[in-house]
Formats: sequence, structure tokens, C-alpha cells
Amino acid sequence: MKAIIQSGLCDPGAGAPTSRMARMPKGANGKHDPAFPCRLEAWQPDRKYTIDEIVKAFSLDMSVEKRTKSATPSERVNNAEEIFIPRPEENAIIAELKNRNLYKSPLGSGKHDITCPWVNEHTGATDGGTAYFEPDDNYPIGGFKCQHGHCASRKIRELLDYLSIEAKAASMKPTIRIMPGEIHRIADKAEEQLAASGKHYQRGGLIVTITTDPSTKEVAVKELTPSTLIAALSSIAVWERFDGRYKVWSKIDPTEKVVKVLHGAMAYRHLPVLKGLAHQPHFRPDGTLVKVAGYDHATELYGVFDSRKFNIPDNPTKDDAENALSLLKDILSEFPFTQEHDLSAALSALLTAAVRASLPTAPMFHYRAPQIASGKSFLCKITWALASPRNGTPTTFPNDDDSCRKFLLSAFLRAPAVIEFDNLTEDLVPYKSLCTALTSEFFEDRILQVSKTIAVSTRCLFLSSGNNVSPVQDMVRRCITVNLDPACEIPASRTFKNPNVLCDVQNKREKYVSAALTIIRAWIIAGKPKTNCKTVNGFAEWSDLCRQPLLWLGLTDPTEAMFTAMSEDPERENLGRLLEAWSGCFGNGAKMIRDVIDYTTQSFGSSYVAELVEAMNDVAGDTKGINRKVLGRYIKRNANRIVNGQRFVPAPGRRSSKAWRVEQVSSVLSVSTASAEKLAKFDDGDEIPFDEG
Repeated sequence: MKAIIQSGLCDPGAGAPTSRMARMPKGANGKHDPAFPCRLEAWQPDRKYTIDEIVKAFSLDMSVEKRTKSATPSERVNNAEEIFIPRPEENAIIAELKNRNLYKSPLGSGKHDITCPWVNEHTGATDGGTAYFEPDDNYPIGGFKCQHGHCASRKIRELLDYLSIEAKAASMKPTIRIMPGEIHRIADKAEEQLAASGKHYQRGGLIVTITTDPSTKEVAVKELTPSTLIAALSSIAVWERFDGRYKVWSKIDPTEKVVKVLHGAMAYRHLPVLKGLAHQPHFRPDGTLVKVAGYDHATELYGVFDSRKFNIPDNPTKDDAENALSLLKDILSEFPFTQEHDLSAALSALLTAAVRASLPTAPMFHYRAPQIASGKSFLCKITWALASPRNGTPTTFPNDDDSCRKFLLSAFLRAPAVIEFDNLTEDLVPYKSLCTALTSEFFEDRILQVSKTIAVSTRCLFLSSGNNVSPVQDMVRRCITVNLDPACEIPASRTFKNPNVLCDVQNKREKYVSAALTIIRAWIIAGKPKTNCKTVNGFAEWSDLCRQPLLWLGLTDPTEAMFTAMSEDPERENLGRLLEAWSGCFGNGAKMIRDVIDYTTQSFGSSYVAELVEAMNDVAGDTKGINRKVLGRYIKRNANRIVNGQRFVPAPGRRSSKAWRVEQVSSVLSVSTASAEKLAKFDDGDEIPFDEG
């Protein structure tokens, strides 16, 4: 019985002593892969065989068997390669079709024109209208279609039977075998095949794939859960386990243990890193432009765009850049910018939207106006259109840092092009998680579902808008404010020359994105000429690509509002008043907090004393007066921070409590301004002398 089964002459399930030897013609045992079909090849009912004839035909040894324990699959493994059988180098079906002179030509996209094996059954023996389809996710062993009526019911299984090819060979997949003691190698091979599929990546320590929402058409990065990982592993390989009962390798689903090991891995050797999605051509670190969609190994970005729709010159000139700038200015021409640098900041936002995926960090852009209907949200939508072809979906600003942290982690995993906080009613609070996301290339946090700490890329453009609200404290240096003021009582009643500007930008976004990229590319081709300006710490790459090209074209510095806000920050103002009053009362002498408070209660008539009392009340006052602990924590938190050339520093020496003194130092803002004034006196090409100042 075993010999008959192994020779392929009988149903693989016929191993029991009382099993039937065969099924009726066209019957099949579907429990086995490949399924065993029964077919009538000859009818000879008088032919009979004795047991001896069968033994002789199969050369069987019928002597008394010395029964020994069968070797386990792991004992038969000599090296790691035996757990893995690579996919065939040649498509067995195409090879056999060619061997039988049935193959005609490739049709593209995995389709092949062939001669139908049953062409003689066609009306008039017409040879045409027959195709073979290579395997894909929907048709794991391929497809067969003949348009003639006689073959309407014939599918790929009939073609495989005709060619004597097993379904496993037709699938064109590698085989991974489950064996005891080999889980680490099995998981490694599984990861290797996921990477080879070109559909799976690693992002922040998670296995992800790129999906498109069928309703919104949004392209996003999606994490593979254990259940979706099973489906992914099943699609990229044939999985087998040794069946000890029949001594054959049987097809199975990927095991739970393999999925658990792979899903919970702390590192992946084969899966390429995915930093984000690029919705248009994007820049490599060397300044070259990636114009082909798909995964780019140099940037670790996946391009989701049609390159044919973008027109960026390979070597644009300054004239090309000026023409492109004029095009971008046109779409902003009817916005009521308060000052010239607000227009520059809005243009910088458009450049940032076009290249955000290429930048490790970028500042947030905040659109501010004194009243509603001033164009804030409208400007956000135009900026969004250059970042992504999908319409924006703004969200509300988080209530606290914990909710902000959870929101950001969830958002960054999807790799959105833009995160927009719309219609803020309070100032932009410097939540620690938001500050980190703006100035760090990666955002790290623990994800509870898989008990992992992940570090995910922050390549996303942040936008916000609100009436008379602004970034405060640590958000000031991370945010560029664009001020709008229609200067009329009812802004919503205004009329515009081009009320359809948003539709134009959205419908022709490739044209405007190309203009933004042309400006940056022209600056790179020109040798990256640098205009002297203040440094924006944490955003060096952004300053190069989205600030310097505009300065090169003669525009006002788009960061002017940021530096103005830094000098006008209420927190900075409070600290400056406290430093000035403290210095006026004590010079650079060291004082403990309690001595300072006692001094203010005993000294009268000095304007510095009154100012000191008021400044201390502003930062540490309560219903009982000035709180010493609060004041001490405030000074400690702001120690060494320079405001107007002064800062608090701890005084040396042993005391019962820490003492503080005011130290006179150079202000970064004042030095930068002075340096700029000196440089302004020199013409291009002059040799500029530098001293220690």
C-alpha cells in the first residue's frame, strides 16, 4: 500500500488496511496538497495482479522488518538550509508549455499568450484567445482562461493536470518547514521572505506595510498585528510540517509560535527601514532628486506618486527659480499678510510642505489672525495640498501632555503628511512630547499592545491656526507664526479675484509642488549660496532647503517673526524683569531666597525694590505673599538662561540654602544683531575682518 501511494498510483489517504484503492473517475481527495485527482486512463477490468507480482514490480523487501524508531525531522536536519527551499528559478508551467510547443509570447503584467491544450475541441480548431496568468495574491497557483465555449469550465487545475505539474510547484513560492529546535532560523527565514516580497518594512521596531483606504484613498503605513502577520507569512511562502503518520511533508498555516517570535522581535535583520511616505519627488542627502516612485534605499522613504505628472528641470537656473517663486506668490496674492516677513514665512511653509519627507526636523507653522474668517484655515488647506494629494482632516489640540504623547505616537506610526491643530482657543502650550517631536528626528515611547519601546520617525508637517493665540515658552523657538489681518470689521464679506484658488492648487498640485522643488533644486545647483542670518537651532537642514533659497531670491527672512516672538515671550519678559530688579538691588552679590524676601519687606523708597517685589509676585506669588519654594524652583529652572545680557548662576560656598547671583554676559540676540550691522557695511567680495567679538 505504501509503495503504491508513493508511486502516485493511489489516493494518499489510502494508507489504512481496509482503505479503497481508488476513487471513481473525476473524484479527488482534497485534504492533501496537491489534491489527488482520479482519472480514467485505460479500461482493462480483466487485468489482475497477485501480491507477489506487486512485490516484484516495486522491488519490495518482504523479510521480517527490524523496527526502529523513525528519525524525527530535526534529526534529519544537517543545516539551516534544509528548513528552507527557495522558490523555483524558472516557472514550471511556462517551461512545460514551451517544451510542448504551446507557449506563444508574454503579454505583460504576468500574462502569457498560449495555445490551448484542448485546441482540437475548439470550433474549427481555432488557436487563439487563451492565456496563462502567473501566481499572485488573488490566484496563488496562477490562472488559466480560454475564451472558447468548449473550455469555459476549465481552470488552472485542469491545466496543471494536463501538464503533470503539482500545485506546490505552480505557486512559485519558497517553502519554509517547521522543525523542532529551529525556531530562530525559521523566524529569520520568514523575515527574509517578508523583505523579499517588497511589501513589508520595519518602522519603529514594528513590522508594517503600506495600505490605501478604499473610501478616502489615503495612503498610510499600517502595523501588522499577529493575525495580519499570519496572512502575510502565508502569502509569501508555502509552510510545511512533517506528518509522522504518512511520512510526508504536509502543508500548514504559519504557526502561532513563529508569529509570536517574529512579531515580538526586538530587531529585524532583513526588513528595510521605512522612515515615511513621500507624496512627490524628494531629495536625497546629497541633493539629488528621487523622481521614481517606490522604495528608495538612500532616503529610506517610499514614494507614492506618479512621476509623469511632475516637471522639475534637472539643472534649473535662478531665472527658473524666480519664475517658480512667482507662481507660488500668485496663489498667496490675496491673503492679508500683516508684514513682508509673513509672506516669506507662508512661502517657506509651502516649500516645507513639498520637502518635509526629506527633512529630519522642521518647525511648526502657526497661522494667526485677530478675528474669524481671516483666511487662517484656508491657508492651512493650501499648505496641506502641497504636502499630500488628500484633503486635510484637522484635529483639536490635546488637553495635556499624556494625551498629546499618545496621539503623536499613534499618528507617527501611520506616517501622515500633515498634522493640523485647527481653531486653537488658547496659546500653543509647550507640551514636552510636542516639543520633542518638533526638534527630534525620532519619537520614542512604549507601545503597550506589543510591550515594546519604539522609536518612530517624526517626518510630518505640523500646522496650527487660531485667533489671537500664539506659541509660548519653549514652543516659541519651534514655531513660525504667520500673521494675517484683513483690517475690516467683517472679513467674511470680502470678495476675491480668484475664489477658486484652493481648487486650482488641489487639482494642479503637481504643478505647484514642481515649482517649490524647482526653487530648492536651483539653489542647490547654484552651489548652495548662504545668506548671513541668525541660526535656528535644531532646524539646520530645514534652514538650508526652505529658508536659504528664499533669501537667495531676495525675500525677507521667514524666521523674523520667530526671533521677534522669542524676544517678546512673556516668560522671557518675566525673567528679564526679575533679573533687572535683582541686579539693581544687589549687583552681582550672592543672596539666598529668604534674605531677598526679608530685604524687600524692610527696604522702602527704592524703585528697584518695588520692581523686585512685583517681579517675584508675578512668578511666585500666592494668597499669603511670595512663596519661597516656588521662587527657588523658578530660579533653578531658569538658571543660566540669558535675558538682556544677564542670567542667574548659583553662588559658590557653603550655606544652609542655595544662594544666587546675577551675572552679566553677552546676549546672543544682541551679538547677532551687532554682527549683522557690521556685515552690512561690507560689499560682496570684501575681506571681512573678525575680532574676538
